[in-house]
Amino acid sequence: MQPVPIKTTVIGSLPFPGWLEFASQNLDKFGPADIEEMIEDAVVAAVHDQVAAGLDVITDGEQTRFDFNLSFYGFIQNIAENTGIIRKFGPPAHDQRGKNYVTGPLQAKKGLGAVAEFKRLKRLAPADKILKTSIPGPYTLSGRLMPGDHYKDRWEITETLLPIVRQEIADLVAAGCTEICVDEPSMSCYAYKEDTRRFVDIFNRTIAPAVGKARVSMHLCFGNYKGRSVGKKTIAPMLPGFLDMQVDELHSEMTILNFAEVHLLERFAEKMDVAVGVIDVKSYYIETPEDVMERINLVLPYVPAEKLALAPDCGLSQTARWASRQKLASMCEAAKRMRAKLGLV
Repeated sequence: MQPVPIKTTVIGSLPFPGWLEFASQNLDKFGPADIEEMIEDAVVAAVHDQVAAGLDVITDGEQTRFDFNLSFYGFIQNIAENTGIIRKFGPPAHDQRGKNYVTGPLQAKKGLGAVAEFKRLKRLAPADKILKTSIPGPYTLSGRLMPGDHYKDRWEITETLLPIVRQEIADLVAAGCTEICVDEPSMSCYAYKEDTRRFVDIFNRTIAPAVGKARVSMHLCFGNYKGRSVGKKTIAPMLPGFLDMQVDELHSEMTILNFAEVHLLERFAEKMDVAVGVIDVKSYYIETPEDVMERINLVLPYVPAEKLALAPDCGLSQTARWASRQKLASMCEAAKRMRAKLGLV
């Protein structure tokens, strides 16, 4: 069970500072030492924002990742970018991301970079904070890859990526990471039409090295490319299948659902801790602490305080930094007030 009742956490990503976005578009003007300094400064800023907000669990803000999937593709051999089919104009949508060619057997001989991110965070973060590293699961990681001549379909690509992600998780455990979040939004997006038992099998084999050795969480959402969802926004198809996920904590969007399915969280809470999205990352309405407390009160009949964690609906990488700071501060203040109200301080 989690160490803090009504714990506050984030999914993983935080927005880049403006200067980091500019620098990332002009990397040819920097030397390797400049880039490493820039990365450290960005992580320091991300840590500062989270500590200032009052979060119990913090990440490095994924400041070294310039895209949720594509950054990891840079660590995997035999992937080539395909820019020929990308729609470049018009309203933002997932088809503007394009897909990538698989040109040979997929390998990641030097890992996926998450271990180095964790070690940097551990060096820069306050000693009293719980540190979390997030990594995409193999099914989601396969989503932007075209099988081509080397793999017959997405499932075969997933099975090829699975041992790569599993090894990264094993290496994170060996490095001392005690909280690992595996992001599988593709599973929640497609639960309504795919075999959830197959998803569970893939996920459990992926996280096996961390079970019983680190706190494992799973993040589910319905997509957040440029603040847009892509999946069918309902958690009902995930039940009862996803109850067999071997996780300590399951996180689901809920604010974007207007808490319409909050009662279904009770099923998850019977098997695991539940992190509930109480902040809308796709809206620029800044929730007040009172707003968040109202949302917590909607959840408590179904998830007891000792099993409840609060988080934004999804990562904050697509939300402006000024808004992210205020939203996180409101969430943490609401948690503090609720703990006091319930005598949990």
